[in-house]
Amino acid sequence: MTTVTEAPYRGRFAPSPTGPLHFGSLVSALASWLDARAHRGAWLVRVEDIDGPRTVPGAAEDILDTLARFGMVADEPPVWQSRRMPLYQHAFERLQATGLVYPCGCTRKEIADSLVRAHARHTTLAYPGTCRNGLNGKPARAWRLRVPDGDAAIVTFDDGWQGRQTQNLATEVGDFVLRRADDQWAYQLAVVVDDADQRITHIVRGADLLDSTARQIYLQQCLGVPTPSYLHVPVVTNADGEKLSKQTGALPLSATDPLVALTDAALHLGLKLTQAAKSLDSFYAEAIAAWSERVKR
Repeated sequence: MTTVTEAPYRGRFAPSPTGPLHFGSLVSALASWLDARAHRGAWLVRVEDIDGPRTVPGAAEDILDTLARFGMVADEPPVWQSRRMPLYQHAFERLQATGLVYPCGCTRKEIADSLVRAHARHTTLAYPGTCRNGLNGKPARAWRLRVPDGDAAIVTFDDGWQGRQTQNLATEVGDFVLRRADDQWAYQLAVVVDDADQRITHIVRGADLLDSTARQIYLQQCLGVPTPSYLHVPVVTNADGEKLSKQTGALPLSATDPLVALTDAALHLGLKLTQAAKSLDSFYAEAIAAWSERVKR
C-alpha cells in the first residue's frame, strides 16, 4: 500500500453543512486540529456539500464562523465540494475506462428485500451483485464499483486510535455506489478524490466513518493515489446511546464561552488537562501536549 505519511503533514476537517456545528462535530474538529498542530502541520477545512438536498443555505458560513470563534482557522482557504464536480467526473471516467464501473438498476426496496432473504439464509448482507452482468431490461439508476473476490477483497489497515482493522469488501460490503440514483456523486468517491487532490496525509475523524475506510482505501488503489494515515476517535452519543447528530437532537454550539465546550471535548478524547484554561491559547498549548502524549504516532 502506498502511503503519504512521509510527506509534510496535511490534515483536514470536513463538515457537512446540514445545520450548525454541534458538540459531536466539535470533538472531531478538535481532534483533527490537535493532531495537525502536534505534528506542526497544516490544517484544512473542506465543506462537504455534495449532497445538495441535505445542504442548508448559510450553514457552511455559520460553521466556519463558529470554528473561528473557537480558535480554529484553516491554514488555507476552505474548499467546497459543490465547486469540484469536474474532478469527480474525471475520476469516474478513469474508473469506467478500466471496466470497474457498471450501471445498477436495483431500487432500494429490491436491495433491501434481497438482503432480508440473504439474512434469512445466514449468508452475507453485502450487495449481492444483481446487476454485475447486466441490467436484465431494467433502466440504469446508479453506478457501482466492482470489488474483487477472495483474498484480494480483504483490506487491512492500522488505525491510530482503533488499532488494526480488517474488512472483506466482497462479503461485508459488496460492489458500492459511486454515483447515486438521484445523480449525486457518492461520498466515497468525492472524499477520496478530494483527499488526493488536497494532498492530505493524515485523516482524523469520528469512528462512525471507520466502516467506510476500507472502501476508500480500495478506491485509492484503483485510482493510483496514496493512502493517508487514519485515526478514528470515539463518537459522542446521546442518552439513548445514539450517535449525537442533528437527527438525534444535537443542539448548536454556543460561542459565548468556547473554553467550556472545548474542555468537555478534550475530556471526551481522554486528554488529561491539569488546569482550567483561562484563554484559548493556554487551552490549546496544554491540549496539544496532552494529545501528543495520548496519541503517539
